[in-house]
Amino acid sequence: MEIAEALKVAEDAKLDLVEVAPNADPPVCRVLDYGKFLYEKAKKDREARKAQVRVEIKEIRLRPKTSEHHRFFKIRDARRWLEQGKKVRVRIRFRGREITYPEIALGDLKGIAEELSDVGSIEQAPSMEGRTMFMTLAPSKKS
Repeated sequence: MEIAEALKVAEDAKLDLVEVAPNADPPVCRVLDYGKFLYEKAKKDREARKAQVRVEIKEIRLRPKTSEHHRFFKIRDARRWLEQGKKVRVRIRFRGREITYPEIALGDLKGIAEELSDVGSIEQAPSMEGRTMFMTLAPSKKS
């Protein structure tokens, strides 16, 4: 239908001509009340946002020289977060000459992943970024 003809039909019905699918070939238009259309669209968007699942990422920070006792508490927190369905980023920060021994941090990260393997799995493998090495753990599907 021609644009002028469609506008005439909309005017006769005392409604608006609204383009609902501009990318279609040819573009799709409807004759309807524009205010009501905007309200319905906003309502639909609100409902979609409500249904969206937002995954929170928690972080534990360690150093290569962190004691086993302190690491135990950090792992306990990470376990609790994974059980709650949150992702956990484990970050090991190097200071000074510690950066010359990244294999220590890599071993620590692998040990932590092993201890938490019953509640979570590695989502992002250990990687270096500047003076930090980190990995991300995601909660297991079964938990």
